[in-house]
Amino acid sequence: MSIFSNKRKAPNKNHFNQKLIAPMVLGSILNPINSSIISVALIPIGQAFGVPPSQTAWLVSALYLATAIGQPVAGKLIDIFGPRLLFLIATSLVGISSLIAIFSPNIWWLVIARVLLGLGTCAGYPASMYLIRSEAERTGKDNPTSILTLLAIATQTIAVVGPTLGGLLIEIGGWQSTFIVNVPLSLACVLLGYFRFPRGGGDSLKKEEKMTSIDFIGILLFGITLISALLFLMSPNWHNVYLLMIAVISGVLFISYELKRKNPFIDLRLFGGNTPLLLTYVRGLLLATISYNLLYGYTQWLETGRGLSPSHAGLLLLPMFLTSIIISKITGKNPAIHMKLIVGSIVQFIAMSLLLFTNHSSSIVYLVVIAILFGIPQGLLNLANQNAVYFQASSEQMGASAGLLRTFMYMGAMLSSAASGLFLKSDAITKGLHHLAIFSLVICFILMITLLDRSLSKIGKNT
Repeated sequence: MSIFSNKRKAPNKNHFNQKLIAPMVLGSILNPINSSIISVALIPIGQAFGVPPSQTAWLVSALYLATAIGQPVAGKLIDIFGPRLLFLIATSLVGISSLIAIFSPNIWWLVIARVLLGLGTCAGYPASMYLIRSEAERTGKDNPTSILTLLAIATQTIAVVGPTLGGLLIEIGGWQSTFIVNVPLSLACVLLGYFRFPRGGGDSLKKEEKMTSIDFIGILLFGITLISALLFLMSPNWHNVYLLMIAVISGVLFISYELKRKNPFIDLRLFGGNTPLLLTYVRGLLLATISYNLLYGYTQWLETGRGLSPSHAGLLLLPMFLTSIIISKITGKNPAIHMKLIVGSIVQFIAMSLLLFTNHSSSIVYLVVIAILFGIPQGLLNLANQNAVYFQASSEQMGASAGLLRTFMYMGAMLSSAASGLFLKSDAITKGLHHLAIFSLVICFILMITLLDRSLSKIGKNT
């Protein structure tokens, strides 16, 4: 029987529906693969269009901006309409936007394509989290640790192979091939989602009620707030303070409007009474800032400060990614997260401290040890945060809650990008790396404070 057969066999009521796993994983990796694969394509794209790095950088920022806004929007729509419709629309957009990118006549058409691509990758992760929760409720087993671990490992694996795959594709077919790869992925997602995702779902409202329940004004204010804040973080200086002011004003208006609305885009009253979930979002932002400080800052230092080639610098990061995957695999079966957060935070603090002792003559062994140590918190903290959202968020807000976690992580990426630009100067990059490490150690300390939340020790204990 074909894997796309429309003759659906009723899933075992006592076990997770295994047919959902393939589209869930494929949908969830669309975003990380397009975030990582572009890193090796920026220089070829700049050369092809004859534009400087300041313009090709928008290819990265465009995806971050689109996904930071689109993730919670897609999550909210999934909560309303169910995962199937949004998943099919979004993953179709991935293929369409990639075709636009391939035939882009200039860099700005390519930026537009990346925005559409970012929006298209927004539904995979919230849809997966929604389905995991709905399957747990259907089976009566609210402990899907193996599925949550699989999602975490899948995204971490893509982080490993993304740049390597991108380099290989560019060698074969030029920078366009990094977009062509999305076309078969998009097609597979659409087919698998169409035949395997359950129909219906979402709020038990009529179609007309569902349309009127969409909070367009709230989404608009949320988008203005995030775009203004992230644009300021991309280039923080006195000339751009007006962006920060716009973000503050629109943020205040957003909060005021959402608190008054009956069916808000983001139920701030619910989140206001869920301090553990808010702390998890803060951890997500802080963790992403530290992680991207390493990816942006450490990698740049390896090439400029240590004098390694790009390929050798990439190889030195490989132990970190492999360690994170192994750690996730080993610890993923245990649903408890408090000890993972504690151990991960301590090891992360130690690893970041070691960066203070790096210099132009640091041995390769020392650098590999740093990479391995960083892999431990990557494997523990990312998985723990994902699981925390699953257990802390309400069923009605699962899609939006999962999307917001990704939004906070992208805000951390933007903050890290701003910090890297501030600290890392080509004439004193080793000193800049040390300053970036000190900045990260302060964030590590704040991250540890969030672990004082006593509710974390209860997650996974009673499931």
